[in-house]
Amino acid sequence: MTLAEFYGCSFLAFGPPAAMFALTIAHDPIRIIILIAASFFWLVSLLLSSIVWFATYPFDSRQILALLCSVLIQETFRFLMYKVLRKTENGLQEVTDIVRIADYRHILSYATGLGFGIISGAFSLVNILADSVGPATVGLRAGSDVFMLVSAAQSLAMILLHTFWGVIFFHSLDVKNYKYTAYVVASHLFVSAITLLNALQQFAVTLTISYLVLAVTAVMAFHVVGGTLASFQKFITCK
Repeated sequence: MTLAEFYGCSFLAFGPPAAMFALTIAHDPIRIIILIAASFFWLVSLLLSSIVWFATYPFDSRQILALLCSVLIQETFRFLMYKVLRKTENGLQEVTDIVRIADYRHILSYATGLGFGIISGAFSLVNILADSVGPATVGLRAGSDVFMLVSAAQSLAMILLHTFWGVIFFHSLDVKNYKYTAYVVASHLFVSAITLLNALQQFAVTLTISYLVLAVTAVMAFHVVGGTLASFQKFITCK
């Protein structure tokens, strides 16, 4: 039973991102490199966030300050990744078959966001998945028997959110529309703060809000890359 739960939660959290990687990233070496680079940037932000956590834990057991700093650090490294990509566009142009790399920017931002999301989801869920294979049973000592499932669903939401945030964030800096930048930072902070309710086992509230924000963010990302209702209808009808 524990093994079935392990596979079920793994596929729930990483199935859609794995499909996105296989269908949209794996065939292009440039996209793979950018995804790996973005993952490295997120890991550095995690290192700095952990330092903040150790520094603030004696004074703030609820870790609200550490959460705030962690979100700001991650968004700072998202900005640094944006600057690196823009500085290296000429070099990328030399090693790719794309006619104009500037017309490819939304794809690069998508790869960056997916890199942030996958590594973020991996670090948030890997220990939970390791514990899910037993020998203990989830739900003992007044714990919730849906904790594993909720954690997997929350990880999936964060992976997809990071992907869409990357697209919106990069576009906002390109067009200097900083309202979108503010939305990314604010929604990231909001969703992260909402997860604190999980300590009170308010899982329904956390997941509902997270997926509502995900839906809004997905629509915004679709819009900023030039998507329209007509193009969406053509996609749905395969025209």
